[in-house]
Amino acid sequence: MSEQLLYEVADGIATITFNRPERMNALTHELEAELHRRFDEAAADRAVRVIILTGAGRAFCSGYDQSQPGGSGTRHSDPKGKSHAEYIEYWHRLDAARVNYWTHMWGLRTPIIAAVNGWAMGGGFWYQLAADITIASEEAVFAQPEVRHISNTTFLFGALCGWKAANRWALTGDHFDAQEALRLGMVNEVVPHDALMTTARALAQRIALVPEPSVRLNKAITMLGIQAAGVYSGLLLEGSLGALAHASHNELREKLLEAQRTHGLKAYLDLRDGPFQPEPMGPRSAKGRQKRAAK
Repeated sequence: MSEQLLYEVADGIATITFNRPERMNALTHELEAELHRRFDEAAADRAVRVIILTGAGRAFCSGYDQSQPGGSGTRHSDPKGKSHAEYIEYWHRLDAARVNYWTHMWGLRTPIIAAVNGWAMGGGFWYQLAADITIASEEAVFAQPEVRHISNTTFLFGALCGWKAANRWALTGDHFDAQEALRLGMVNEVVPHDALMTTARALAQRIALVPEPSVRLNKAITMLGIQAAGVYSGLLLEGSLGALAHASHNELREKLLEAQRTHGLKAYLDLRDGPFQPEPMGPRSAKGRQKRAAK
């Protein structure tokens, strides 16, 4: 097992922890594949009744790592050196496969509780959405800032929270805090930061008191039911439209990528997110900066 993903089983609860704190637990393709292997391992272990997914350090998961393995400094989605056909095929294959990750989670016999300890951005935002239950620390921050460099949201957001809420946050990439996530119905509960894992484990233990067939079948009623009711069709559409969004390379994205090629990821993010500062909520909001300055 990679040291970038920790796996522990105790008292019938499997805890899976993203462990790249120096990269804010950013996902690589390899790490994501390992995560799903760990989901399968937990589901195959009859002693495991519940899975908790969380992150080490300040982030739950900051999204997909925008650097190549080995630190080349260029985004994995950079079209440089690829034909138009190769670029479109890359995104079509990647986005279509991502739908299978969510249905994989929903098809497990074991419930997944996302314990969101901090930043949940991009792919991390999506994973806490796809979890069966989400508990958030009061310090959690949610966003899909990748839309600012031409990327896609997920249909899960609109399906869970309604199109008004999804459009407000997905059309801007703006940050929002845990209380807003609770108001939208995106998370089940917001708790003090120090109580996050205690709360998640207490809920897992309550679920574990229920007979396994009842948990397994009642999870299936909900998660298979919403797919049959149309969520899966929406995700299939997302797979195609997401690939179209990702492949819509234009002058703005080229300018961002050139900043990264020349000056690194920080320059890329400063150029992308600078016009949106301050954020409406969270540590990068005007209020959040005032709080930091007062400490």
